[in-house]
Amino acid sequence: MTKVQRVRRIFLPVLLAAFAMGTGACMPGLDTLGNESTETPEAMVAPQDDHALVIETDSELPDTYPSGTYDMRFLAHGGISALHWRVEKGALPPGIKLEDDGRLHGKAERMGEFQFTVAVTDGGNHRGVQKGFVLRVRSGLTLNWKTPAHVSGNRIDGTVEVSNTTPDDMDLTFDVKAVADNGRATEIGYQHFVLRRGTTAKELPFGETLPHGAYVIYVNAVGEVAAKNLIHRDRMQTPGPLQVVVGP
Repeated sequence: MTKVQRVRRIFLPVLLAAFAMGTGACMPGLDTLGNESTETPEAMVAPQDDHALVIETDSELPDTYPSGTYDMRFLAHGGISALHWRVEKGALPPGIKLEDDGRLHGKAERMGEFQFTVAVTDGGNHRGVQKGFVLRVRSGLTLNWKTPAHVSGNRIDGTVEVSNTTPDDMDLTFDVKAVADNGRATEIGYQHFVLRRGTTAKELPFGETLPHGAYVIYVNAVGEVAAKNLIHRDRMQTPGPLQVVVGP
């Protein structure tokens, strides 16, 4: 073997090894070619807003009655700071107001059904949300005809039902008057008793013999809750005069 041949035999493997190392260094990632990842980058996943505002309170609010104490609070979840509440449209019952912190309170001044929209916002960059509500102010003391007033010979008789839907017992005064066309009033029914809370459709009959004439019948009920300085009232009357044709 010549000297030149010996040199080639020694250095050729070294040169090939160096070339291989140099190619890897110059082309990083060559060994992973064809094995690209198929996973979706996290940056491409749309983040969810865990702080979105949602009003939880039911649209049908608890009923109340005139002069009755009303106190509740609207509830919502979401938001990143203190919540601020307001009436967006519609109207609250007179005597009831909504505070900035979501407290709804007061004493309703009259009966009726009140529809309104409440909005809530937070102190961050989240948009406010709205929701509609209904608050009914019902009479705590109610009268209804059981047997409407009617003429029977020379009498006018009838029966009413009285209910107490308040949380209080009340001192009830019930009276019925027959008012003639000349303005004279004759009492044809009267009761005075304690009407217990939660009483519904308690029957109260009335009736009396009357002279010949035409009479409009007026039914009145007044319930007093002395401990709370509350007065509840309801009244009814016949749509027109009842004619008694028998008698003097």
